[in-house]
Amino acid sequence: MYKNFFITFVLVFFVIVNVSAEDKIAFIDLNYVYANSKIGKKIIKETQAKQKIISKEFKDFQKKLDKEKENLLAQKNVLSEEEFKNKLKELETNLQNYNQIIAKKNQNLIEFQKKNKNEFANTLKSTLETYSKENSISMILRKENLLIGKSNLDITKDILDLFNKS
Repeated sequence: MYKNFFITFVLVFFVIVNVSAEDKIAFIDLNYVYANSKIGKKIIKETQAKQKIISKEFKDFQKKLDKEKENLLAQKNVLSEEEFKNKLKELETNLQNYNQIIAKKNQNLIEFQKKNKNEFANTLKSTLETYSKENSISMILRKENLLIGKSNLDITKDILDLFNKS
């Protein structure tokens, strides 16, 4: 009885191990795909353009504010103390308002990036699903999470080509 159980156990164990050994695993460098795909490059370019605009607006406002501050300090002896304080308060109010505008623009930029990255991820996910079905791959891992892996398991270039075609 014990011998039959042992033989059955060993046979089942080897069948399970054999089946799981046939599962294919691959890995992908998502950062590379993002940086080198047509869609990823477009997103990066749009984001950089928006950042550049915000940065230019900020620098222009900073110059304007510095000039107004210089003018105010130059007029300090000419203006009455109350008038000087009022203009200084007005200058501080303008600064606070503009800081709020810049913060809102930066928040909009962050939301823009998130939205585009989510769209990118969804498109990439469908490409990965198609590729894994066509090539009988059971699992695709992120390259960043691996310590070591055979280079023939890296499907980054294949996915990049497929992703650019879609």
